[in-house]
Amino acid sequence: MAITAAQVKQLRDSTGAGMMDAKKALTENDGDMDAAVDWLRTKGLSKAAKKSDRTAAEGLVAVTIEGSKGVAVEVNAETDFVAKNSEFQSMVADIAKAALTVDDLEALKSADLGGKTVADTITDKIATIGENMSLRRLQHIEGDTLVSYVHNAAADGMGKIGVLVATKGGDEAFARQVAMHIAAANPASLGEADLDPAVVEKERQVQIDIARESGKPEQVIEKMIEGRMKKFLSEVTLLGQAFVVNPDLTVADAAKEAGAEITGFIRMEVGEGIVVEKEDFAAEVAKAAQG
Repeated sequence: MAITAAQVKQLRDSTGAGMMDAKKALTENDGDMDAAVDWLRTKGLSKAAKKSDRTAAEGLVAVTIEGSKGVAVEVNAETDFVAKNSEFQSMVADIAKAALTVDDLEALKSADLGGKTVADTITDKIATIGENMSLRRLQHIEGDTLVSYVHNAAADGMGKIGVLVATKGGDEAFARQVAMHIAAANPASLGEADLDPAVVEKERQVQIDIARESGKPEQVIEKMIEGRMKKFLSEVTLLGQAFVVNPDLTVADAAKEAGAEITGFIRMEVGEGIVVEKEDFAAEVAKAAQG
């Protein structure tokens, strides 16, 4: 298939690879963007795995706790101005409270909010504020002790990143440190057992290809793969990560010293995973001029 300049630019922007390398990666993989990223990593030409998805979605994440139950919800809007709007913030806070009483996102949309459903409340707010909005996500967590943390808070209990941590034993001060760590380090799972097997297998295949590119003997390659997978798991699992408060300890070791067991967590960031297409300014003006 023909590789377009836009595809090459997208791959370069997301990986930092050179133009010819990006074009070759796409050509070798029939235009498959994910496969091209892996190809570049195999050749040592990309650091894409360490980069987050670039998104332009706005809105707020709200976290709230009631007894042994906690929830995180994401409500999106088109601009950051709306996220700072007190009416929007009040609505998000009400939605988060309603989320404590339901099991899933669809039930939340139908939940009562002062005589109207949550869905209708959002529709009314769209008409009032004049900007599109959507209720995107809901996650629950339960635990003996629950602690929340909001990074870049816009109002009480809501901001750009919301974290909830469930623990047994220890104290709230330690749990709050863990919540701040999660906000900063963005672990993919609690431990290795909770990690998506597809993610592990994909990384293993990439590391196998990288090791074989070295041309070293098979016995050496096996040890290289084993060491790199161990490093990968320590970087993406909460319990395996170096604790931001004391990098000499893993989070698991820090929890043991604190007499605590971390039983679960939620980390929700506004707009993560949403791909927003952007036009350049000249294209926007041209489109507007054409009516």
